[in-house]
Amino acid sequence: MPDPNIIDAHVHVWSADTERFPFAPGFGPDDLWFPSFDGAELAARGKPAGVGRFNLVQMTWYGLDHSYIVDLIQRDPRRFVGTGIVPAIVDVGLPEPDRAMQALAEQGIRAFRVRGQSTRPDVPVGELWLDHPAFEAMFRMSAADDLPLSFLCGAADLPEIDRMCARHGDSPVILDHLARLGPATEATAEDVDALCAVARHPRTMVKVSAFGALSRDGPPYLDMLPIVRQVLDAYGPERCMWASDSPLQTVSPHSYETSIGLLAEHADFLSENDLAQVLHGTAARVFWPD
Repeated sequence: MPDPNIIDAHVHVWSADTERFPFAPGFGPDDLWFPSFDGAELAARGKPAGVGRFNLVQMTWYGLDHSYIVDLIQRDPRRFVGTGIVPAIVDVGLPEPDRAMQALAEQGIRAFRVRGQSTRPDVPVGELWLDHPAFEAMFRMSAADDLPLSFLCGAADLPEIDRMCARHGDSPVILDHLARLGPATEATAEDVDALCAVARHPRTMVKVSAFGALSRDGPPYLDMLPIVRQVLDAYGPERCMWASDSPLQTVSPHSYETSIGLLAEHADFLSENDLAQVLHGTAARVFWPD
């Protein structure tokens, strides 16, 4: 029987009820991957593979309105937790990002997504793209309230993230999707070395995830194993967490079973205890600390 304790550390959900949970202005049905992928469908997809808890990452077409994931979290906080979006640099009147983080944390949001320079709209900044008082405030709040900053980033972003981690050693930082390094993104040995170098900061973590997007060969994603092994060796299982990046992982030939299977069936370098850490131990400690 599948282990019902598995935690999916990175999923996206949205509701078909657009009256109660409207999309941000400018987004419409044509922007959606599917008409809906709600909490009930997510739980149903995960259950056969033993996935019982989920970190809900705020969906782009909701903008800064976290109402949908907050609703799911507050109705079932043992099953759901959230990663929110707080903009650091804007030209409209919004709360300071650290205050926004604190307010969302009171509603069950445990982490906050930051886009690396390579993954966000073109903003005219230099190499030190995190060199701004707002990001400094976010890192300080992250450390003070133990709220991880979760970076959607690429290899080019790692030096600047490394610099900020050196400045804010008490801030928990998560690097999403192996920093998007895999055969499909033509990751080099130097790119993987750069990801592993960030492990020198004890509070950095990695989501071992998005195999469907990063593998060139597809299921069972065996071409991902060398990168996965190198990252696990650098960070240790206690700082790595599995995630599916659903719902895209649920589109055939991908599935929850194929994603988990890469680690559970093919990563023979993982002990039973190591596997348990990656599949649920690390995420439980980070997202459900109480």
